[in-house]
Amino acid sequence: MSFCEHCEGQRFDRAQVLRVLRARRKTVGKRSQADEALVLAIKAVRALEIPHLERLDEVFDQQIVH
Repeated sequence: MSFCEHCEGQRFDRAQVLRVLRARRKTVGKRSQADEALVLAIKAVRALEIPHLERLDEVFDQQIVH
């Protein structure tokens, strides 16, 4: 089982954004407005639904997770 190129790329992009937000959160005070904003941003990114785009020439004989 594997992810299609589109979904794999989207998962990678989301992971990069989450890493940056979590790293930034470590540099701000835990009880600051910036921390609250970062927590909300992290939750928003985690909740994003990533639409899958089907290619017309995609081969359907393999099991692919979208």
